[in-house]
Amino acid sequence: MKLRTLQDLYVSELKDLYNAEHQLLKALPKMAKAASNPQLAEAFTDHLEETKGQIERLETIFKKLDLSPKGKTCKAMQGLLEEGNEVLEEDAEPSVKDAALIAAAQRIEHYEMAGYGCVRTFARLLGDKQAADLLQETLDEEGTADKKLTDLAESVINEGAVHPVHAK
Repeated sequence: MKLRTLQDLYVSELKDLYNAEHQLLKALPKMAKAASNPQLAEAFTDHLEETKGQIERLETIFKKLDLSPKGKTCKAMQGLLEEGNEVLEEDAEPSVKDAALIAAAQRIEHYEMAGYGCVRTFARLLGDKQAADLLQETLDEEGTADKKLTDLAESVINEGAVHPVHAK
């Protein structure tokens, strides 16, 4: 696909995000299962449900554009998830692994926030208020998920990782 116009770039970025969300849909259950802290596991499970809604919003936008959302692979998400898989495979103290899971998840959230912020702005510039509003809704959810992860890290998880309790 040649990027001749902002509309072309907008569609390309939307397809990238659509693929990224589908990749994340497969990864979040693994992250939830790997978390030892029940609140962290719940945060991942909650975000899984949000991700399903985010995919539906993207599908709504593509339907209005009369285009398929498929056809692009998000290589950035692949890389972020590969790093996350390394965390899953680590032989680590549970609290340390939870801290690492949060770090990996926040990298993903920040990537998503950057992507959704861009396409939301593109939608506004292209005069599609409905799409801009849907994208803003997703952007708000990503920001909330990031804040929840920060709160968990700062309130219980990172402290536990400083002096982990060793299993005997």
